Amino acid sequence: MRAAAAVTAASPSTPVSASVGLAPPVARMDAPETEAVCAAGAGAGAGAGAGPGSGSGSGSGKIGLEATARRWQEAYRSNVLSAVLVTEALLPFISRPGGRIVAVSSVSGRKGAGSYGAAKAALNCWVVDLAGELATQGITVNAVAPGYIPETGFWEGRRDPDEVAYRLAKVAMGRPGTLPEVAAAIAYFASPDAGFTTCQILGVDGGTLLAL
Repeated sequence: MRAAAAVTAASPSTPVSASVGLAPPVARMDAPETEAVCAAGAGAGAGAGAGPGSGSGSGSGKIGLEATARRWQEAYRSNVLSAVLVTEALLPFISRPGGRIVAVSSVSGRKGAGSYGAAKAALNCWVVDLAGELATQGITVNAVAPGYIPETGFWEGRRDPDEVAYRLAKVAMGRPGTLPEVAAAIAYFASPDAGFTTCQILGVDGGTLLAL
């Protein structure tokens, strides 16, 4: 059980630290603001017990609370909020029927990758929700979820042989994907041929999930 769940479930009469097996002081905060959490973390000092669920984007707890908050907030803004706001702004101008909405997600939204994977998973959920909302208007909503596509700017500075070998070991087909392959998937979702295809998250990842 993660510490956060245990803290939430603790009885009011039971010390929080005892309920999760941590040494005091451990603060309980419901729906906390970022600043309050950072202040509490700094105030706890070396005497605070550390437990699971208190880490950074990958759960390691190595970069500090403020940096963790920035990382997660930026991931959400860049990958979820941007797509939502652009879509909402253009929605009144989309053809009904026949409109197409295609989001670019990532295989990380299905296999986990810290703050980035969590943001892409949230994007996937939004796609599903929006598809249900717009289906009766004849608008399709889908997402393409690329895997390892090293020619994109996302991988800039991370193309050394060791990194490439590490990434390819996670791809069942044993090779990287290409931009034209991703573009072809997007083009299909945007085409008239996809008029009966909605609420789909299409992986273009060479079977990455098979290799996990």
